[in-house]
Amino acid sequence: MGRSDEAKGRGKEALGDLTDNDKLKKEGSIDRAKGRVKDVVDKAADKAAGKD
Repeated sequence: MGRSDEAKGRGKEALGDLTDNDKLKKEGSIDRAKGRVKDVVDKAADKAAGKD
């Protein structure tokens, strides 16, 4: 689930680098962070449900 946010964030960051758009780079960074948080939450939920 979080992997798509991470991929989207990497794309935005790369586009921001190419176009020298700081706002786009920051959005990409935020998207990547959201993706990492979703992954951690999903793993914790799976562990709590006994789905190691």
